[in-house]
Amino acid sequence: MANTGLRPDEAFNLQHRDVTIANDEAGKTDILEIEVRGKRGVGHCKSMPGAVRVYERLLARAKPVQGESRRERQLRRKAGSAAPVVPELEYPKPTDLVFPGNHIKLFNNLLERAGLKIDRDGKARTAYSLRHTYICMRLMEGADIYQVAKNCRTSVEMIEKHYAIHLKNTLDAAAINVVRKKTAKGRPKATVGNSARDSGVGRAKVLGEDAD
Repeated sequence: MANTGLRPDEAFNLQHRDVTIANDEAGKTDILEIEVRGKRGVGHCKSMPGAVRVYERLLARAKPVQGESRRERQLRRKAGSAAPVVPELEYPKPTDLVFPGNHIKLFNNLLERAGLKIDRDGKARTAYSLRHTYICMRLMEGADIYQVAKNCRTSVEMIEKHYAIHLKNTLDAAAINVVRKKTAKGRPKATVGNSARDSGVGRAKVLGEDAD
């Protein structure tokens, strides 16, 4: 989510058939092309390269198998029954959810254990903070704000209002620290008299003397 900018509900609805590993337009690295389904309807998203390895791990992870409980094992041993056949491992199908469990709850537990649930302003961090991180990082790296807004299925105005205000590099110091040029201290401004004096014409008149 931190590499895609997906909203929590968009990640919850994500199925494996909605995700494709592809080359970026430059052809230098792999990215994820995602068909997003959420509150904005159906949209599209291109991830950062860091999301590819994470998704490959999810794709290669076998589904959890409901094993024999301790109580069931005890009863089986008392009855002298044979151990049940271990079912074959199943791997994600195209129609399976990418996040079959409650990923929001897992993330909150991680924040609590790491002591990061509350920020310095006393506000709680949530799964939505990962989207905030993605947008801010893209802007800090100099990405075009319009392209970021399009990739996140939002507007430029929304990004400027809720995300860009936190970034100091959005302020152009060269445009802010403008200083008007001043004349050198003690040097008189150029006048007709000064020009005449410099050229040697009418020097006496400038000094208050008779021209003769």
